[in-house]
Amino acid sequence: MTTNHTLDRNKAIYRRYIQQVFNEGQVDLLDELLATPYVYHEAPPGTLPGADGIKQVVSMFRAAFPDLEITIDDQIAEDDKVCSRATTRGTHQGEIFGIPATGKVVTMTGMTIVRIVDGQITDSWVKNDVTGLMNQLGAVSTPQ
Repeated sequence: MTTNHTLDRNKAIYRRYIQQVFNEGQVDLLDELLATPYVYHEAPPGTLPGADGIKQVVSMFRAAFPDLEITIDDQIAEDDKVCSRATTRGTHQGEIFGIPATGKVVTMTGMTIVRIVDGQITDSWVKNDVTGLMNQLGAVSTPQ
């Protein structure tokens, strides 16, 4: 049985992961926060496995959006999983997905489920509105 204390701890681990790794760029903390093995389910093509893949994703987004800020809007925890609804914001100051910097301030919403075992993230499933992001960057037009 999972206690409220464990659920709260798991939510705090994920909040720390977002704040310190993504928002602050402290990728050295991944060895502490991610289990071995760690699986990023549905990772973008070409993403390296394990912590190296997350380092790759963090580097790509922080290079494109140096002021990157992910805000967790809602969190729900049950058993060993934490589900978070988040909003990502940043100013497009570097290339991403082959799109040169536009200087536009963008917002992307997303949902993530992580599995946490013994204080470490073992798995993550991420669904972000990448099409909405691409639209804001002028790379995709939405049909009228």
